Amino acid sequence: MKELEERINNLEIKFSYQDELINELNLIVTDQQIQIEMMAKALQGLLDSQSQGGVNNSSLKDDRPPHY
Repeated sequence: MKELEERINNLEIKFSYQDELINELNLIVTDQQIQIEMMAKALQGLLDSQSQGGVNNSSLKDDRPPHY
């Protein structure tokens, strides 16, 4: 009987650690999803401004140094 209680206690301890780890990983994944969504919006904004001609739609030939 004592062996069974010890095994159950060990399983409860392992479960407790796993539950805590899952909660931490969930927070990390949630933060990463927010960052991915922000980067996707920023990328879409860049693509939209590029397709509309953008402010900086000049080539390198147009950007000559002032001494030329």
